Amino acid sequence: MPEPLTLLHAPLGQPGSGRVRYGAAMALWRDGLISAEVLEVYRVASAHDARDPLQTLRDLGLPSPPVSAKEPPLQTLYSAARDYLLTLDHPGAAEVRASLPADPGPEQARPARTSAIVDRWLRPALDAMDDRHRPLAQAIGDAAGRLDWAPYSGYPLAEIGPYFPNGQAAGSIMGAPAPFAAQDIDLGLFLIAPNVVYRDHNHAAPELYAPLTGPHGWRFGPDRPLVIKPAHEPVWNPPHQPHLTKVGAVPFLCLYVWTRDVAELAKVIPASDWPELEALTLA
Repeated sequence: MPEPLTLLHAPLGQPGSGRVRYGAAMALWRDGLISAEVLEVYRVASAHDARDPLQTLRDLGLPSPPVSAKEPPLQTLYSAARDYLLTLDHPGAAEVRASLPADPGPEQARPARTSAIVDRWLRPALDAMDDRHRPLAQAIGDAAGRLDWAPYSGYPLAEIGPYFPNGQAAGSIMGAPAPFAAQDIDLGLFLIAPNVVYRDHNHAAPELYAPLTGPHGWRFGPDRPLVIKPAHEPVWNPPHQPHLTKVGAVPFLCLYVWTRDVAELAKVIPASDWPELEALTLA
């Protein structure tokens, strides 16, 4: 019997295909592979054999199921990350959209490496993601061991402070040193341990943060008050905009995109209140 993911993509317009797709969606929902909101789209579409549920999912900002269960984990991760990022509304949406091709090209052979931060905090971060984003969490968990996770180490220790260097790691998905090669772009995952402050800094690259966990504290200028933002509220940083992140009790996990000028190093911007922020515990 064909697997549910095959039946989920039954050709549009064939008599009874809407019910076939809904039945496959039910099986995937029972296995925890799609959310109840995605299942509802297939239920509504089941009475209309020519209606494309994938278009409805895109219109509603819901994640698309994978095309095949046999799709390589990194390809599944790229597709899930791209689908998610394209649903977000922010000032750089057009720039991000233009930088993420539907087909990222062949997977490059790259070394994989984990870190103590990933081993300790990735699973709690994924567990904190809500049911609606379970397919993305699953894709991240399945592919995380194939990424080269490393801390960002471009800052002088005296400026970035003692907690950040060993409290974070990033794994690039698409870029120059990534499984999917691309020039002057960096798409990846960024993980920071609970309660860490990523001090005020800026860089030439325009940047999208797409937080998958929350709430966390943000500000966009030294010594300004924190603004608490929930998960799934995108943060767009234009070139050279100062920004700081104070992680809450849940580990900070995000998708990030640098859309150009990725070779330019970030710089710390001095502020007077870092000790207070590093001692602060967000409620």
